[in-house]
Amino acid sequence: MSKRRTSTKGFARTGKLLQKSIRSVGETRGFAQTRLLTHWAEIAGAHTAAIARPVEVKYGRDGFGATLSLLTTGAQAPMLEMQKENLREKINAVYGYSAISKIRITQTAPTGFCEGQVSFEPAKPPAPEPVNDPVIARAASKATCTVQDDGLRHALETLGKNVLSKEKRNVQT
Repeated sequence: MSKRRTSTKGFARTGKLLQKSIRSVGETRGFAQTRLLTHWAEIAGAHTAAIARPVEVKYGRDGFGATLSLLTTGAQAPMLEMQKENLREKINAVYGYSAISKIRITQTAPTGFCEGQVSFEPAKPPAPEPVNDPVIARAASKATCTVQDDGLRHALETLGKNVLSKEKRNVQT
């Protein structure tokens, strides 16, 4: 029987390489299964994942059922409070049994101590500064005056303004 050749050529998936590290970090926070952390948006839904994130799972002394702590902002906490039971059912469906018996909501400001410094939305790139220098605008317009297509000419003119203004800023500093 011939030996099966692998198609990975010695490479491994990132998830496989990081699985042990993620599991150990998750277990320190009480997450026996890291699926709750890694697939939070799929489990909770996009809207809930945008306003809250799981922080900790604590197992009580009585044994069965744990308490899941969710971090959210103060303004979103009442909305999340109304969704707790539905969210608990979704999470327990992932575990396959009633692993989570309670959900505790922790409110915090978008910035603050340790865990509160987490932003729930990805950072937006800064908007480019408009170029108001008439000399730069004339130079960019002159360089693109032969372009026939209006959309392309406008895009090239904007690019030229940005490049020339950046060069001017670099010379001044």
